[in-house]
Amino acid sequence: MTYAELTPPTRHLTPARQTAPPRSAFGARPADLRGTGPGALRRTAASVDARTPADRDRAVDGLRALALLAVPAGHWLVGGFTLDADGGLHNVSPLSALGGLAPLSWFLQLLGIFFLVGGYASVLSYRRARERGGSTGGWLRGRVARLGRPVLGVTAVWALLIPLLSLLGVPGDSLRTGSTLVIQPLWFVGVYTVITALTPLCVRAAERLGAWSAAPLLAGVAAVDFLRYGPYAEAMPSWLSVLNILPGWLFAYQLGVCWGEKRLGRRGAWLLLLGGTALFAVLLLAFHYPASMVGVPGEARTNSHPPSLLVLALAAAQSGAAILLRDRIGALLRGPLLWAPVVVINLSAMTILCWHQTAMFATALTGAQSGAVPGLTTAPDSLAWMAARAAWLPLFALLLVGIGRYAHRFERPWGAGTRTTRLRRAAAGLLAAGFAVFALGLA
Repeated sequence: MTYAELTPPTRHLTPARQTAPPRSAFGARPADLRGTGPGALRRTAASVDARTPADRDRAVDGLRALALLAVPAGHWLVGGFTLDADGGLHNVSPLSALGGLAPLSWFLQLLGIFFLVGGYASVLSYRRARERGGSTGGWLRGRVARLGRPVLGVTAVWALLIPLLSLLGVPGDSLRTGSTLVIQPLWFVGVYTVITALTPLCVRAAERLGAWSAAPLLAGVAAVDFLRYGPYAEAMPSWLSVLNILPGWLFAYQLGVCWGEKRLGRRGAWLLLLGGTALFAVLLLAFHYPASMVGVPGEARTNSHPPSLLVLALAAAQSGAAILLRDRIGALLRGPLLWAPVVVINLSAMTILCWHQTAMFATALTGAQSGAVPGLTTAPDSLAWMAARAAWLPLFALLLVGIGRYAHRFERPWGAGTRTTRLRRAAAGLLAAGFAVFALGLA
């Protein structure tokens, strides 16, 4: 996914300097990103800042980077492991034993902001494509390709790794755990692709109803929650919750479309912030929704898969706060040392999403060779474990950077439709399908 695709309407480089597309530090371009030391970092940041057009919306970029970083941070904090007698790794959540940490998930669950800025960026990209004479189908194919290439890349690589690691003696339980971890965040790509395909409908709804076009989505999720948790819950089919998947995640995206269409301003943002916060409190205190925004093993109810009304309440409050803070965030990111990391994160969005679980798992798999390692392969059942896990986070991040230097190539276009390119696509598709079968336990 290119930086221009992530945050239209302006390009990252000014026309006079745009001789090659910028890439993140993972791709080792531009050349000055290779420098090390405080002086080199300041020069790099100044170079990136100078190459940014004055009218670029830095706040939207910053919000996306913040929401994106919350994904690995959340997974790394709740992705505990235990060792069985054969040395196999099993995933265990610290929230099972440390329920008091659930409020942390309110600040780490930022998918509402991600979908908000996704809708904002998509509508501007869609409008620009239509103004250039492009078709809706062509625009959508481009978006899907940018999302799909990194997913095919990570799943194809894992399909090759599984037999190799098995030959090296890695226990089957560890391989199944790692595969599950890798495939877990990829649900987001499928949902986001479907929602992106609905952008033209979202635009028309915003034109007719403004920000109120998101209200029916909220009402739909509320109705499903009433049926599955209300007085008639026992008579309801188990699949009923699936009905919340699309409207639940489309809600914040629709708000983003309205924001991009200038149909959602500060007054609406205040309503979202105050109304979302009030609804969140009522659902927690009066209707006893689970406090954790992520699933907790052993709990009968979950807020995230699929999203409950509590997720939408949080998304509304987050969206309102993001819109209200837009100017302040933009001013803060005028500083080159803060702006440059935002550029790198946005350029590497899909790489971070697809590979952050691999970085954590690789560290745990290595640590398992030494037995019980605090914060890594010991049971996540104490605050001491949380402190030890926090100490591991920089190593996870460093390994992700190392993986990303090579994995970032999966974000680039595959080239023209030559026979070789078609064969590569077919091979990647077959490998990805094989990995999916293994990871989903169908093999």
